[in-house]
Parts: sequence; structure tokens; C-alpha cells
Amino acid sequence: MTIHCWIGSVAEMSGGPASRSCRDLVDRAKALALAEPDEPLHIAALCCALAVSERTLRKAFHKIYGLPPHRHLRLLRLAQVRGALLAADGQVVTVTEIATGFGFVELGRFSVEYRKMFGESPSKTLQRSSSPKRCNQVTPRPGHFMGGGI
Repeated sequence: MTIHCWIGSVAEMSGGPASRSCRDLVDRAKALALAEPDEPLHIAALCCALAVSERTLRKAFHKIYGLPPHRHLRLLRLAQVRGALLAADGQVVTVTEIATGFGFVELGRFSVEYRKMFGESPSKTLQRSSSPKRCNQVTPRPGHFMGGGI
């Protein structure tokens, strides 16, 4: 999404910069940043579209989430990537395709962040999503009988 599209969509949503609460500003920023997931995050462009300074946006995110906007938005995108990896379910798709589809271009950094957040590599998540499901299979413990009476 180009900056001009962002500006146009913010103009439709907003009642003016002075009337925004921190929550409203953060919600707008999240909506804009996640609207085009394949585009890299550029906080300066986001601030321009929202007609606020980077300091104002940073303070709002710190107040609501305790994190800077770039960090919080990256975590949201990481969660979106995980959802896409888990939803792949046998499709012929790669981690690279999914990660770049959510704006991650530095794949080494992406992989490290993903592992820190979810405790496994993105390829392991994708592999798990494609493995045969064993739903509702219960392995009885020795000495326990399943089902009807004897």
C-alpha cells in the first residue's frame, strides 16, 4: 500500500489529530500496518499517514503495550506467519514464500525471532502442519481397559 493510499484511508477514518486517544492511534496504526502484510514496515511512512510524529506513535505504543511500534507490529506479523504456516496443511509452499509474503525480507533475522517467540523453527512449524494428523487417537495405558465391559 502506498503512502498516498494510507493517507486517504486515514483521512476517511479520523476526526483530526487532536481528537485521538492513545488506543485509537494504536488501533489505526495496527490496521494500516497490517493492511498490506507483504510490504515491509516503515514507521516513518506510517507516522506520515497518521499525521503524527514518531515520538507520539512510540509513546502511544509504550502506553498501551509497553513496546515500541516497530517491535509490536513485527510480533503481530510473526503471529500471522505462524498462522499461515500452520494453515498450509499439505500445500506446496515454503517458509520463504510465507515469510516474504508478510514483509520479512531478512530471513535469518526472521528465523531467529520466530524461534524465540514460538520455541521452534518456522520450518518445524510448517513440517508439523503437513504431517498426518492423529486426532482423537488415545493410547491406553497398561492396565486400563477402553470401551465396554468384560
